[in-house]
Amino acid sequence: MTIAKYIDHTILKPNTTLAEIEKLCVEATEYGFASVCVPPYFIKDAARLISGSQVKVATVIGFPFGYSHYTAKVAEVKQAIEDGAHELDMVINIVALKNKDLDYLEKEINAITQQIAGRSVLLKLIIESGILTDDEIVTCCELYQKYPVQFMKTSTGYADKGATVEAVQLMRQHLPSQIEIKASGGIRNYEFAKSLLDAGATRLGCSASVAIAKGESVAGAGY
Repeated sequence: MTIAKYIDHTILKPNTTLAEIEKLCVEATEYGFASVCVPPYFIKDAARLISGSQVKVATVIGFPFGYSHYTAKVAEVKQAIEDGAHELDMVINIVALKNKDLDYLEKEINAITQQIAGRSVLLKLIIESGILTDDEIVTCCELYQKYPVQFMKTSTGYADKGATVEAVQLMRQHLPSQIEIKASGGIRNYEFAKSLLDAGATRLGCSASVAIAKGESVAGAGY
């Protein structure tokens, strides 16, 4: 299997154009990336553009800071599913985590998972590991493993520090096997991408996806 199968081909900048979404979708189908991750505004366009392929449409919820009220996130989730999203990357309320308000985080995840129950939709929780302590990362692992979450994700790509091998390893040590890990933020070459997969990630969020996929053939390694 090539590394492309692990990659969510991503564009989330605030000035994204439809032409860039079209290019993203063409590249995703050409290289066989797992999904395209697009701003909510472009879900319908992406769904149309990847129709007939194996590529999924992913989008973001509560992005990039996560501190919107969970009722607002619920509305985002409903709309994203209605528009055709297959995968949802939601930023948890990091402010609540930093203030040790685990009760709020439980209310948030309960509200979100209720919207997804019975649907073929993947939920990835972004914890922004680069601005968390190790103890806070472990707290997230312990909290969210009690819920029907498919992935925990390291980063939005908007914090000063993105994915690290150490964060992925720590998450893997403290998560049950059924919860996968998505690494994102600052992944710009094949070597780093492979190191994150070796550490336990099973999905990568990348905007440099094509360069990474091409770098695989140069590196000659086995993903």
